[in-house]
Amino acid sequence: MADFLISLLILFLSFISLTLFVLFYKHKSLFSYPNTPPGAIGLPIIGESLEFLSTGWKGEPEKFIFDRLNKYKSDIFKTSIVGVPAAIFCGPACNKFLFSNENKLVTSWWPDSVNKIFPASTEINSKESAIRLKKLLPRFLKPEALQRYIGVMDELAQRHFASSWENREQVLVFPLAKSFTFSLACRLFVSLEDRIHVERLSEPFQNIAAGIISMPIDLPGTPFNRAIKASNFVRKELLSIVRQRKSDLAEGKASPTQDILSHMLLTCDEIGQYMNESAIADNILGLLIGGHDTTSAACTFIVKYLAELPQIYDSVYREQMEIAKAKGAGELLKWEDIQKMKYSWNVACEVLRLASPLQGAFREPINDFVFNGFYIPKGWKLYWSSNSTHKNHAYFPEPYKFDPSRFEGNGPAPYTFVPFGGGPRMCPGKEYAKLEILVFMHNLVKRFKWTKLMDKEKIIVDPLPIPEKGLPVRLFPHKYLSL
Repeated sequence: MADFLISLLILFLSFISLTLFVLFYKHKSLFSYPNTPPGAIGLPIIGESLEFLSTGWKGEPEKFIFDRLNKYKSDIFKTSIVGVPAAIFCGPACNKFLFSNENKLVTSWWPDSVNKIFPASTEINSKESAIRLKKLLPRFLKPEALQRYIGVMDELAQRHFASSWENREQVLVFPLAKSFTFSLACRLFVSLEDRIHVERLSEPFQNIAAGIISMPIDLPGTPFNRAIKASNFVRKELLSIVRQRKSDLAEGKASPTQDILSHMLLTCDEIGQYMNESAIADNILGLLIGGHDTTSAACTFIVKYLAELPQIYDSVYREQMEIAKAKGAGELLKWEDIQKMKYSWNVACEVLRLASPLQGAFREPINDFVFNGFYIPKGWKLYWSSNSTHKNHAYFPEPYKFDPSRFEGNGPAPYTFVPFGGGPRMCPGKEYAKLEILVFMHNLVKRFKWTKLMDKEKIIVDPLPIPEKGLPVRLFPHKYLSL
């Protein structure tokens, strides 16, 4: 019996070794084209994934990029990350090329970890669904459409600060920022206002966010496994919400224009087809992730930098108090008020540059192409990095200095400031994020000044920048809370 088990073990190990050998050489062959960018494959199978991820875990996501830019002296270099051969595109010329050639030479791509957490549940593939969603979203997220939601944002922000910040000496900023942005996304996207229901969805969404860009190890207890389970739970909850809304619309109990969910249920494509319920639930899941995760990180770092830079805080405070003092009792923010927050938005942009929630994104070639003299074959993946410009002295002098004046006048050069992408590939949620951030800033600074409780809190990028301890601060309320 023992000999049989030993033989079985040897056979199993031989099979694993052969599989890894075949995968490695198949993977390696993808680099055997002529005149590809300079670079290295790294370790078999995993490539340079550990270096790519670990620089973020150490709070220096740009280190992976700049180490290789310095080594290869090229704005394009090859590597292997998240299990695929990839070309890293850096700099404004590369950004312009990728953003301008969306669905011409390149198309969006997500690692297997993302596809397993967000599996397609329809007969329409995920790319076609994404294209359909991109056409639908501008109707809801363009500035003219968003104007009517500013009062809702302000009202929800007032309730949030009254219940979670006021009458407290200390708070943890990051979880509170997530609570605010998630509650707002639930309210505006699916009209979900019940606090208990929102809280029941909140924790699974945190698990999804933590596992999106993680090692795809589907074992109990891993971030990837927790994300898959959380995604399955949330989709069932959303499917129930979609079906209830469909019934309410049919009975006249819901408005056709009240939120994105109603838009999705009632809008057909060019050939008259409507999205089915499962596809809508999947799309709402993605929107809720994108609609709160990045802005919660941005709001958190705004609090961090305003605590560290009192002169910046004072300028933001003066601007916001001019707006607050001009409001009548109980009057909510309006579009005209948002337009007056120019300095505050410059501050927010500088935060987005230094602590960009979006570190970059993947594309894949539709066919082989040549760019900057380098041959890029179909089968590779492409990755553009926001830090390659945001923290590069060639485009932002003294890149680690906080300087909102960079965004005065015409602002940075095209395709250098890319927290929302750029060109035709600009994130459709940019204006929504802008409103959300400015409403948060307004309600925060008119109530409090604050100090950080930790001088040097570690920042972890996984995949969003997050203060390791949640950014604890001590609050100092202003005297005129009646405003």
